[in-house]
Amino acid sequence: MKRTNSQSISEIIGDVFNENRQLREKILEIRIERAWGEVLGPMVMQYTRNVYVRYGVLYVSLTSAVLRSELSMCKERLVVSLNKYAGAEVIKELVLR
Repeated sequence: MKRTNSQSISEIIGDVFNENRQLREKILEIRIERAWGEVLGPMVMQYTRNVYVRYGVLYVSLTSAVLRSELSMCKERLVVSLNKYAGAEVIKELVLR
């Protein structure tokens, strides 16, 4: 018996993400958290203690005041780069602590 309504796994997973908004948002937030290490590299990750997203704001705790001041000068560019890496506009603001 031949199936006429078959779908690939990627189509099924895409449908699940499109139907469940909360799941999609959470996965995008996790992508942003991982993007911090990928975009800025291992040297910045050495001084990073905590990275999390709440209500469209990325909070990053840094142990180096010098690095914090350097990164604060290019916040807008970092937000654009991180959103581009995630593939969607997830964060609107970056808070460095």
